[in-house]
Amino acid sequence: MILLLLVSVTTAAYQLVVLAAALWQLARKEDPAKSLPPISILKPVRGADPHFREAIRSHAAQDYPDFEIVFGVADPSDPAVEEVRRLMAEFPQRRIRLVISTTQAANRKVGVLIDLAREARYPLLLVNDGDITVPAGYLQGIVGPLEDPNVGLLTCIYGARSDHWPGRWEALGIATEFASSVLAASLLGVREFGLGATLLFRAVDLKAIGGFEAVADYLADDYQLARRIARLGRRIVISKATVDTFLSGSTWGEVWRHQVRWARTIRVSQLSGYVGLIISNTTLWSLVALAAGAWWAAAPLLVLRVSAGMLLGAGVLRSKDVMRYFYLIPLRDLWGTAVWFCGLFGNTVEWRGARLRLSADGRINTTV
Repeated sequence: MILLLLVSVTTAAYQLVVLAAALWQLARKEDPAKSLPPISILKPVRGADPHFREAIRSHAAQDYPDFEIVFGVADPSDPAVEEVRRLMAEFPQRRIRLVISTTQAANRKVGVLIDLAREARYPLLLVNDGDITVPAGYLQGIVGPLEDPNVGLLTCIYGARSDHWPGRWEALGIATEFASSVLAASLLGVREFGLGATLLFRAVDLKAIGGFEAVADYLADDYQLARRIARLGRRIVISKATVDTFLSGSTWGEVWRHQVRWARTIRVSQLSGYVGLIISNTTLWSLVALAAGAWWAAAPLLVLRVSAGMLLGAGVLRSKDVMRYFYLIPLRDLWGTAVWFCGLFGNTVEWRGARLRLSADGRINTTV
């Protein structure tokens, strides 16, 4: 019972940190940028799901003095090529280019980024995933922190949407579990992280870490990039701005495989942090407390968990699905427990149609 009490206090403290982090994210003010330097947006893309055009159009429609969008594909017959050309026709006033990448890398996306970085004209580089949709004022909203020479990289938390129930299930976890872990880690002083939803950094810092070539063998290239920039003595900042992604998973099997890939990638990148994630699964410990007859601990833990998830998902990320389906948060947490356990073992993942074997340090070792 003493051990259960200790775990209950620890997991409750974690949820209080999440609540504090969400309130801080909502309340903090960001000073507007004093200058708006030109930005090169590097967009490695592959395939074109039903919301791809919406995602790339949200970038071209930005009201910002000077920026370019450099798209890259590894295959000239990729369906994304047609959509990019349509975007060029719709926004002839924008500097939009398409690069057919020829660089081979274990991480194919990074291979494309290596070629895009060579094409970039401007000193600030923005990388985000092809399925990311950004709000109006996004570029103006994120550029300010890099006026501080001690800031090396800015990243954003993100929400998710889906046209399918399995995807909504995954989106619920992103909004109430994953985003909470990122904000809580930031509040507690963890600084070596970056999210593929937004990575804004200086070209000179990219050169200082050895370019994208330095992370070409890693599956978690966003994390590795941020980690290396942080080790230059630069700070990593989470923007107040948030973005969205559309999840393409339409079956429960797809969602499961995606979640396990994510879990195993986190494990090989940060083993100690991954192991510690089980303590943050407050729903699990609430059920353990209930099974032990400690209802006085189980009920407050569950209330804390759902409250923190709702504040972050509905308040910070403005997710309508979190408001609609908040009562599913505990069930989604139990799914997350199964994913976490499966992620503890194995070194293979499925990614972009390929089955990859990962090394102990997160490198892509071989294609299975």
